[in-house]
Amino acid sequence: MARIVQKYGGTSVGDPARIKNVAARIKAIRDEGNELVVVVSARAGVTNELIARAKEVCANPSEREMDQLLAVGEQETIALTAMALHGLGVQAVSYTGAQAGIFTDKVHTKAKIRTIDAKPLEKDLNAGKVIIVAGFQGINDEGQTTTLGRGGSDLTAIALAAAIKADKCEIYTDVDGVYTADPRVVKNARKLDEISYDEMLELASLGSKVMQTRSVEFASKYNVVFEVRSSFNHNPGTIVKQEVAYMEKVVVRGVAVDKDQAKVVVSNIPDKPGTAAKVFRALADANINVDMIVQNVGRQGVANLTFTVPQTETAKAERTLAPVLKEIGGGNVSVDEKIAKLSVVGVGMRTHSGVAATLFTSLADAGVNLELISTSEIKISVVIARDQADEAARVAHAAFHLDEI
Repeated sequence: MARIVQKYGGTSVGDPARIKNVAARIKAIRDEGNELVVVVSARAGVTNELIARAKEVCANPSEREMDQLLAVGEQETIALTAMALHGLGVQAVSYTGAQAGIFTDKVHTKAKIRTIDAKPLEKDLNAGKVIIVAGFQGINDEGQTTTLGRGGSDLTAIALAAAIKADKCEIYTDVDGVYTADPRVVKNARKLDEISYDEMLELASLGSKVMQTRSVEFASKYNVVFEVRSSFNHNPGTIVKQEVAYMEKVVVRGVAVDKDQAKVVVSNIPDKPGTAAKVFRALADANINVDMIVQNVGRQGVANLTFTVPQTETAKAERTLAPVLKEIGGGNVSVDEKIAKLSVVGVGMRTHSGVAATLFTSLADAGVNLELISTSEIKISVVIARDQADEAARVAHAAFHLDEI
């Protein structure tokens, strides 16, 4: 008997028929004698529909009320999934995030998990029940509902796997693993049997939609090995685990594209110590995630800062920076949303040279201009025009022969 945590994404539970299919899969695993905690997302499209409704009644809804609203999507799914299991004769009980003992900080819309009190879950597991938990949500010390950000159901599943010391954690989605690139864009992309936490973390943060970044960070911190699988077949997926020696033999493991980024240029700001600190402190205090950063050499007493943020946060960034520019004595803000970020990732880059040269040459030959460049030990990212992103992904994939992995 094994203790298993499973997570099913929005497409896997998109309608009653799919919920019944998930219930049948859960029953089969339960009938083998396993203990099961199942985390589910809102049905596909429900979260976007709720957001649209909020915008119809209020142009700038409060983050606290958005959490109240968006938590509804998962609560619908847990009840329906439990009912589907009851229809198959399986004892099941549904839990909201709060009922599952998931305690978070006070930040609304992208809260961080502080602790999990797993005692209620243990009681029902010992009673032989399948537990269905609402992903993406928790509760803070003030009793307020909080949500964990888009993709937060992955984090819920991995955090619960750590809390109850699960033997396995399976992330079910609409793809059957992690690929060397988006197979909808790069037709000869290949599925990886295994990938390291570091590589998965980079791919997740750089635009791969398979996993939420924070969930991979959590898995790495608590050494939760998990498998990304499809809920529409029974094929083996991709196992995400600690790095092992053979992984360095492959220089680049994947190509990721993020089209949801925007470039922000803060120009003509005073070129003196502390200016950049004030800019980025204000953005941090507003919980705006800043990615690539470039500062030019100051001339005639002024300088420019260029950085990228998620497109959803551009208006918030402009509002946040307006008082900062007054405080520091001048400057302008401009935003370009017609960009994309292309990245190549691989732990093998630590021990192999020439990766940047290969990437830059291949993109140049394809007529792709580089606006920003950022590197780390295992990745290289470039900002390019959004309308060239798909072709750039295919070019980079071919340049590193990823179809041969």
